[in-house]
Amino acid sequence: MFDELYQIIIKRQQERPPGSYTSQLLDGGEDRILRKIGEETLEVIFAAKSEGEQRLVEETSDLIYHLFVLLSYKKITLEQVKDELRKRHDRNQ
Repeated sequence: MFDELYQIIIKRQQERPPGSYTSQLLDGGEDRILRKIGEETLEVIFAAKSEGEQRLVEETSDLIYHLFVLLSYKKITLEQVKDELRKRHDRNQ
């Protein structure tokens, strides 16, 4: 699902369909994307602390989506992130 979501975001970035939330974020630039990541990060923290499991799942999903928007904006692929995680895993084996 992560790869599929990332590809949808890339497609929105290329096509910029009117009314698309992803397009609006990308059009707002880095500052808008980073602001949303900050907001979502706080919401994850609050959910983890006192809002229950389902709310944590929901807020984590929002944070992942916004991180993927940032990665696409910065032209960083999921493969680059996966490669970094593999390197870290291999070092810790």
